[in-house]
Amino acid sequence: MAYRDMHNNVDIIRVIPPVAVGTTGTGQTGSVIDTRGYDSVEFDIAYGAITATGAVFSVTVLEGDATGSLTSVADADLLGTEAGAGLAAAARVDNSTENVTKRIGYRGGSRYVRVDVSSTATAGTPVAVNAILGRPHRAAVAT
Repeated sequence: MAYRDMHNNVDIIRVIPPVAVGTTGTGQTGSVIDTRGYDSVEFDIAYGAITATGAVFSVTVLEGDATGSLTSVADADLLGTEAGAGLAAAARVDNSTENVTKRIGYRGGSRYVRVDVSSTATAGTPVAVNAILGRPHRAAVAT
């Protein structure tokens, strides 16, 4: 069997620290990620216990060649969908519609990317987002 080393070939960056997203109409703006030196980006979105059945969590992926001018990513440059990375209004069930992790990948050509999460919930729900940078131009990646 071939030796497979993922540990030295990815970097993980916190985009949104664990935070209660929940004031109606507001959300969390993620940190801008510089993809220089990597060929792939995957965003990992972790949702905690959600008490509001009707709460909707929306994910938006943005890109740009400068940190101050990011625009929405075209669907063709995403692996998965923003809707699929979010949570629809539903009865809450562990490992399905709460206490679940979703993901969305980016395959566009812009250097900078960001993920934002917004919610319609009025009660705070913990959400955290990490960016996983892969396929480094130079391995091993410092841990």
